[in-house]
Amino acid sequence: MFQGRRSEAREKNAHLPVAVDSLDAVVLSHAHIDHAGRLPFLVREGYTGRIWSTPATRDLCAIMLADSAHIQEKDATFLSRREKEFVEPLYGLRHAVHTIELMTGVPYDTPFEPMPGVRATFVEAGHILGSASVVLDCTEDGVTRRLVFSGDVGRAGLPIIRDPAPPGGAHVVIMESTYGNRDHEPVEGARARLAEIIRTTAARGGRILIPAFAVGRTQEIIYELHVLTREKAIPAIPVYIDSPLAIDATSVFEMHPDLFDFSEDLVQRVSELFQFVPVTYTRDVQASKALNGAHGPMIIIAASGMMEAGRILHHLAHSAPDPRNTVLIVGFQAEHTLGRRVVERQPMLKIFGDEVPLRAQVEIIDGYSAHADRTELTSWLERVRATSPGLERVHLVHGEPPAQGALMESLTAKGYQIDAPPPGAVRTL
Repeated sequence: MFQGRRSEAREKNAHLPVAVDSLDAVVLSHAHIDHAGRLPFLVREGYTGRIWSTPATRDLCAIMLADSAHIQEKDATFLSRREKEFVEPLYGLRHAVHTIELMTGVPYDTPFEPMPGVRATFVEAGHILGSASVVLDCTEDGVTRRLVFSGDVGRAGLPIIRDPAPPGGAHVVIMESTYGNRDHEPVEGARARLAEIIRTTAARGGRILIPAFAVGRTQEIIYELHVLTREKAIPAIPVYIDSPLAIDATSVFEMHPDLFDFSEDLVQRVSELFQFVPVTYTRDVQASKALNGAHGPMIIIAASGMMEAGRILHHLAHSAPDPRNTVLIVGFQAEHTLGRRVVERQPMLKIFGDEVPLRAQVEIIDGYSAHADRTELTSWLERVRATSPGLERVHLVHGEPPAQGALMESLTAKGYQIDAPPPGAVRTL
């Protein structure tokens, strides 16, 4: 699903790149909305085949696609009133429910056959809970060739999630390139910076707003706050998880403890990673609104991660004008989103149609990024190549042109045959 300028995103989302009746199966890498968000639209358009994923991805999709359907319906109602004519939602709740009915969960490292002649296997991508790189062994006329799709590649050392496990034996690789032109802060330094920002903001009496994706980033930040609280590295100020979707997603995390990284000390020692004082989960709307009238330092974690919708908008409208407060960015902010405008520290923000001054401090920690940076992407691909003597070509996807171009240049210099196919392009395996 595309995000950004409303009209452009809607136009892109309403057109599928292939005919529905040409699809034999869908194999899904993970549950983030940019990957899974149009599945109910595919179903609305007539798709009735299976959708394959890991069990955790299926469980996360059950809550995320229902939430997305609710947003689609609300947006359509809003646009219908504004345009004074009926605007059809991209899909509705019934399509989201039917999508989940079509999903089949397969554990990691367990081959399955999505269609005759194709054997698929999910391997750990280290991006979010249940995320996978996909290995496709395709056999035709007695010849088998292996396609490896990276999915979204994660980073070694992220909280909770296990490290990526690059597959081998590839003939062709399709790899993401989100951060192909830059490196992140080290994962190891992110926790210390988080603690410093919290201490500094609390000392001046401000609140810390953390816009976070409901799945993955929210749970990582809760985990980090749990560690810092136990270490007494931050003051004992209230922490509010103000997102019903994030609360539901946290419940899904608690259903899959077998996928956690058991090399981490807290995972070994604590059974309830996401339940500790002073964390409060606020599902109720009135409880959320009451936070704007509360006094004193606090931490509020709310969706959406790019500040395009959700409760974070209300908190931002209330807190952005106060220089005591901090807006803490812990995730990627796409072009043309409110989050990108905050990162750019634009002096005025448009929220709910009103101009809101941005006087709060803006801090960015990219050490929590769940995407591999250019060094980590290159390392992942090098590990694939080391066990893939027949590797012929790499196709870059999932990245803005500057990132793709920079990564393509650096990988070409390392001897890879590489391209970045435009949307809708067809390549032969």
